[in-house]
Amino acid sequence: MRGGERYKARGVEAELEPGPRGRVLRNLAGIRSVRNMARRESEALLAATERLIDETTVSQRFTAEDFCRMHRLWLGRIYPWAGEYRQVNLEKDGFPFAAANQVPRLMRELERGALRQFTPCRFDDAGEQAHALGVVHAELVLIHPFREGNGRCARLLATLMALQAKLPALDFGGIRGEEKRRYIAAIQAAMTRDYAPIAGIFRAVIARTLRSQR
Repeated sequence: MRGGERYKARGVEAELEPGPRGRVLRNLAGIRSVRNMARRESEALLAATERLIDETTVSQRFTAEDFCRMHRLWLGRIYPWAGEYRQVNLEKDGFPFAAANQVPRLMRELERGALRQFTPCRFDDAGEQAHALGVVHAELVLIHPFREGNGRCARLLATLMALQAKLPALDFGGIRGEEKRRYIAAIQAAMTRDYAPIAGIFRAVIARTLRSQR
């Protein structure tokens, strides 16, 4: 959505729409307003989520290509690089994500590792559910395979995995303020394969989701 404010990047994927403020990534719709782009992305994400919920089965094992397809379904009418691995290095608040040239290899490893281990996600125990969701989510965020929309796409996959585990659609609304800071720290902890913090975040998400269904 935004260029320089959210990430530091260079290259064609860092190009911005022309205008006095230059805050929106170059896009197929020629949108130049941050507010309008946020609205367009949100509407597209809702439509993609509904479609993917209908299409996903309880026995589906997710792959790297499935994740690319999710991103393409969501942003394919907005950005020309939707569903394609990024070609630029990214960092946020001084925290570097995986180097762009390592993304294909890391996604293959994720497919052979956590995605094979934890999907289909049919765990009954809340602790196992939270661990499975947390590991996959953290690894995707750390790889950051796309130029934009990685966190939201990772939450979409978590929602689909949760549905496989017979949970309701996850409520991520509580991850803000101090909880957002704990979430960021949990993602960083996962760099050393310490998944306990991110599993704790997902335990809270699951509990909040179940409370809201009562």
